[in-house]
Amino acid sequence: MPYTDASDKKPPPAHPRPLARIIVKTAQDIADSFNLQQLPAGFHDDPYPVYRALREHAPIKAMPDGSYFLTRYDDLIAIYKNPKSFSSDKQREFKPKFGDSLLYEHHTTSLVFSDPPLHTRVRKLISGALTPRAIAGMESSLTRLVDQLLDQLQVQSQPDLIEHFASAIPVEVIGNLLDVPLQDRGPLRAWSLAILGALEPVLSEQNLAAGNLAVREFMDYLVDLIAHRRAHPGNPETDVLTRLIQGESDGEKLSMKELLHNCIFLLNAGHETTTNLIGNGLVALHDADEQRHRLLNEPELIKSAVEEILRYESSNQLGNRITTEQVQLGDVVLPAQTRITLCIGAANRDPSQFAQPEQFDIARNPNRHLAFASGTHACVGMSLARLEGQIALGRFISRYPRYRIENPLRSPRVRFRGFLQLPVVLG
Repeated sequence: MPYTDASDKKPPPAHPRPLARIIVKTAQDIADSFNLQQLPAGFHDDPYPVYRALREHAPIKAMPDGSYFLTRYDDLIAIYKNPKSFSSDKQREFKPKFGDSLLYEHHTTSLVFSDPPLHTRVRKLISGALTPRAIAGMESSLTRLVDQLLDQLQVQSQPDLIEHFASAIPVEVIGNLLDVPLQDRGPLRAWSLAILGALEPVLSEQNLAAGNLAVREFMDYLVDLIAHRRAHPGNPETDVLTRLIQGESDGEKLSMKELLHNCIFLLNAGHETTTNLIGNGLVALHDADEQRHRLLNEPELIKSAVEEILRYESSNQLGNRITTEQVQLGDVVLPAQTRITLCIGAANRDPSQFAQPEQFDIARNPNRHLAFASGTHACVGMSLARLEGQIALGRFISRYPRYRIENPLRSPRVRFRGFLQLPVVLG
């Protein structure tokens, strides 16, 4: 075969086929086209480029349905500090979504979606059983639980860090707080997932039916549990259910409906977000070798590491408010009864508040993240969640420092960011 060079090659055709046009969206394009009801491909895997584009180009973004989507840290703080103008009551918002259903009754009666006086009464009762002293008293039993789960991981044929570790911890902790018998705890996780799944921006008929069924089954179970606890009360200093039943010494008590729905709320609030905190933390430390090695060498950093996980991958990404009067945010005037989505995940990466916000730094200080919200609606169980995260992550990293996560399956949720499965090789 004779030698050939470039001059021997055939010339290109006179009319070459045109290349397909490649459209690259700019940050402005991303912000302009954003719709919470129609999310772009890849959003669930990594929403942060979208959040960044919104912060930069449309921080108070009008949605097609008339609501607004907020992404700046300072705007969220301003709203948290003004519960009078920005209500947490969800009756107007949830009625079209849930209709006259048990889900509507639940989500408009629970602590997180209510205003005073209900919010004040319930929060006072719950916080009385979650004092610093009470939480400190849980540390030894929580450590034993975590160590047992770490032992059990070794004998699992296919260990999964969500199923066999992260989700098991909060279910047991909340089960203990309500003193749910061990043999009755099996359905708790599924009930919680179904009820919280109904809070997603887009709700299918299947999810609506599953959520209503979960509320019904949970309420049916609680009726019997409450009747038993009335007859055999526990210690109100540690038993939240007994405390909710008995009320305060001044006679402040919950109705039966309020009691049932706030017991359900306690499980939901303590389960999903803490599961995500632990799962997200295990993935973040897995993917950042230098940070994992630093934590191994400096275990005293576990507290700041948990705070950074809460900021970097906020378990709860979205919150909601509705205006009670005309208000102005920046240069945008919002009429009364305007629905607002607070993007906690975006605010926690706002460069105006956090230096190098896209960097995962377990020693970050200061770290005034909003993972637990702020103001009167700051998470009542935040100290307990922190303790669970610190013990679970600290002891796991110490026990299995060379773990490898393979083929993680992310949850397709927007409000709650986490994983459905984390298959692991313990190493």
